[in-house]
Amino acid sequence: MKLVLLALVASFGSGSALKPVSRRALGAGVASGVAGLAAPKVAVGAGATTVFVAGATGQTGRRVLERLVARSDVAPSAGVRNVDKAKKTLGEASTAVRGAMVQQVSAVDATGVDFKKLDVVGDDVATMAAALKGSSALVIATGFVPGNPLKMDSAAHAVDNLGTVALVDAAKAAGVKKVVLVSSILTNGRAWGQENSPGFQITNAFGHVLDEKIVAENYLRKSGLDYTIVRPGGLKAKPPTGPLVVAKEDTLNSGEVSRDLVADVCVAAVFDAKASNKVVEIIEKDGSPPAPVGGNIFAGV
Repeated sequence: MKLVLLALVASFGSGSALKPVSRRALGAGVASGVAGLAAPKVAVGAGATTVFVAGATGQTGRRVLERLVARSDVAPSAGVRNVDKAKKTLGEASTAVRGAMVQQVSAVDATGVDFKKLDVVGDDVATMAAALKGSSALVIATGFVPGNPLKMDSAAHAVDNLGTVALVDAAKAAGVKKVVLVSSILTNGRAWGQENSPGFQITNAFGHVLDEKIVAENYLRKSGLDYTIVRPGGLKAKPPTGPLVVAKEDTLNSGEVSRDLVADVCVAAVFDAKASNKVVEIIEKDGSPPAPVGGNIFAGV
């Protein structure tokens, strides 16, 4: 999960080569979230791709799962810390405040979802590999939630660094072919002169989370696995109000994006060969109506 406080610096970065993309271009079968309503369950066809979502009850993870459930070519698996609690949580629409973030979610029809116990902090690699066994793709939507200021550094290190690294090792051991990692813009901010920018300073103040995330990103990139790293701007719980903007890595230093669009991009990355071994940064262009464009969202990045 990313920090919603990036909304405080939600203007466009200057000089960036940006590409607006409509939701239509994200591919057929991606479900649009409607507050309070569960996405319709679609019968899974023979030979469906098994996609595992780590952090499936989180704000972004549940949206990814919602979209996978709506596809007939996917057999979705959900990695959660408590299976019984997750089934109940996913079946309910709610609005809650967790740490610095306001979470508003719709219900998800989890019928047919294969729930697996997964704890990136408490489980070892072998245990996580066993949970991932049989999955073709993994979407990592885990992330620490800001809370106790005295424990944020250790929590971010445990989840966004060590936990993600362990998941990558588990994916390799389990034979997973594709990994999609949800990260954040400015994760690599120090490398391109952004460490004093408002977005970097505000976000990294919470557990030095950007410094932890870049370690995990680099580990995935060197793992030999086919990867796509999705770096969203400040995350919004509400539906998108403008077109998706896609940029190359180390381009955006501000901006916001709906979690719905983040989930759309993650699902598209699982199936689009053009997303192979790429890092994309995404925000949305507020105040502009969505404009249909041709081609693929990963072309040119």
